[in-house]
Amino acid sequence: MKILGTGLNGLVGSKLVSDFSNTYTFENLDLRNPIQPVDITNEKQVMSVLSQNDAPFLVHMAAYTDVTGAWQQTDDQSGPCYKINVEGTRNIVKACEETGKHLIHISTAYVFDGEKQEQYSETDTPNPIEWYGKTKALAEEIVQASNGNWTILRIDQPFRNDSFPKIDTLHRLIEGMKIGKLYPQFTDHYFGPTYINDFVKIIDFVIRTNLTGLYHASSGETWTDYAFAQLINQTLNLNFAVQEGSLANYLQTSSRPYQKNTSLNIDKLKGSLDFTLLSIEEAVKETIR
Repeated sequence: MKILGTGLNGLVGSKLVSDFSNTYTFENLDLRNPIQPVDITNEKQVMSVLSQNDAPFLVHMAAYTDVTGAWQQTDDQSGPCYKINVEGTRNIVKACEETGKHLIHISTAYVFDGEKQEQYSETDTPNPIEWYGKTKALAEEIVQASNGNWTILRIDQPFRNDSFPKIDTLHRLIEGMKIGKLYPQFTDHYFGPTYINDFVKIIDFVIRTNLTGLYHASSGETWTDYAFAQLINQTLNLNFAVQEGSLANYLQTSSRPYQKNTSLNIDKLKGSLDFTLLSIEEAVKETIR
């Protein structure tokens, strides 16, 4: 089966391509494509490519994900964060709707404000507190307003078992410990790490079953930065003295907002899957250094 995608050369997309190269034929919509460059912020280009392609699914992963860089563009609708995350998504949604393609849109836990004590569920109302989350929330609204088939998968702090040019949460901590330079890790910040090796299986599941709707698709676990760093330290025998840090204290010195909790409840999705997700402890044991 042909699968169209955006961001298929990125941290998550490249793992989807490599792990399912024997199952699907992938075509990436990318401005750097030497044969047919596609700028997703250009509506005509997107429509032209999709109208000429009979792939039944499009996996939309391309996004501006530099949260600090996005914050520096706050309320700037001419900046790359808004243009890619909102206008690019609008073009993708419109083209998928008009060409009858099922859109699988990858979103983020940053659509929430981080004030909830428990894990966020799909019924919780988004309330982003910074520009990256705001643009991703707007993108979700555009997808949900579509008359076509769509699936939204929210993730948080993705990592994979192998290294990648764009360093992920796991490998950033490993590198910091190896060189002996790692900031104190927050004990009062909670997140739900997403194991990319499992997440690409979830995307495959959506394709195989034509699953539609909004789903949280992280590990379903809740970790503090400190506990996650300690897990990595102990599992990989790095022998580093991880120091405790405080998000509350950090926020007193930072003007950029920071969610206290982005962990996601995945019961809705987990009840549908036909395979078992690895625990974060099991995922870290698979790490290739």
